[in-house]
Amino acid sequence: MTDFAATKAMFNLPQGVVYLDGNSLGPLPRAAGDRVSDMMVQEWGQMLITGWNKAGWMAMPTGLGDRIGRLIGAEPGSIVTGDTLSIKVYQAVASALELCPDRKVVLSDNGNFPSDLYMVDGLLRSLGPEYELRVVAPEDVADNVTEDVAVLMLTEVDYRSGRIHDMKALTELAHANGTVTVWDLAHSAGAIPVNLAACNADFAVGCTYKYLNGGPGAPAFIYVAPRLTEQVRPALSGWLGHESPFAFDLDYRAGNGIERMRVGTPPILQMVALSTAMDIWDMADMQDVRTKSIELTELFIKRVEAACPDLQLASPRDPAQRGSQVSFRFADGYAAMQALIAHGVIGDFRAPDIMRFGFTPLYIDEQDVENAVEILADIMQNRLWDTPEFKVRQRVT
Repeated sequence: MTDFAATKAMFNLPQGVVYLDGNSLGPLPRAAGDRVSDMMVQEWGQMLITGWNKAGWMAMPTGLGDRIGRLIGAEPGSIVTGDTLSIKVYQAVASALELCPDRKVVLSDNGNFPSDLYMVDGLLRSLGPEYELRVVAPEDVADNVTEDVAVLMLTEVDYRSGRIHDMKALTELAHANGTVTVWDLAHSAGAIPVNLAACNADFAVGCTYKYLNGGPGAPAFIYVAPRLTEQVRPALSGWLGHESPFAFDLDYRAGNGIERMRVGTPPILQMVALSTAMDIWDMADMQDVRTKSIELTELFIKRVEAACPDLQLASPRDPAQRGSQVSFRFADGYAAMQALIAHGVIGDFRAPDIMRFGFTPLYIDEQDVENAVEILADIMQNRLWDTPEFKVRQRVT
């Protein structure tokens, strides 16, 4: 059994704050500061460029990939970290399209994170006017997986509501129609049990700064099913994805296995911070995390609905259909969230009216839930949000 009291003690959590925004940016692992400082002083400082060999910097992208892979049911050697999530979306979809050269449609839904849609739209515009990004409602995805669709690209857990797509069923449907799948796990990895291998997924991507607690700007990851790896041509044929980067060959030859999906120089400082967070994840079992997450979210919903009748549940009521977050609708949700943050409970807001709360059992417990609801109830019942200062929109919501 996972000892959540022990994992909570390993995070730097500001006194007097209930942090319910780990679904957007995880908190700082206590050991990260010393680990990053030690890397800077002892490795970068003393080894200089020899650190790529002596300190093993060059191997970190795949080493971290395997550690993440344990949490999402990926085969060893099938994940590499680096770059940003947008870059990895572009990589995955471009490579997937080349596996279906006679098809021109990418299917997604309007619950997908907009950046994913932006990246694919830009890619398809570059490929030519015959390509189409087809966006439907989440509940209509299955009916639109037809034989003209090359790629089905979905975010497994909706970033606004927390609704979960059935990865296994939709992947089976896609494959029956000759369609390649790309799954965005930004709100899945570290939040819910995922089994990419068992679901027979083709590609998956995700970020590490949310539930995985890698820090702002932490590297993204990409998964390619081993059965496809040697077929995949990396559309972003970066130097470090070359078969022999230090041969300095002017002609690109894709590297072996998942190494071919590397693009640019790995961000070592960020990867050291991420490795510290993964040390905490090594103490956790994802089924334990899921069980505790459901307990916390169910308690939160029950308490909020009893104390705050003006808030309308926007997440699925069935916990089996919901990720590790809870969202409520409120017309003045932005102001209410700003008031809540000012009173020590940090969640976030998603337009047009979503107040969003993330629950990570590694550092959130029942007492945090009770404290958060007590403060939220005070704000709603006494309209403490209804002041000009809380209605001024900041750049990040």
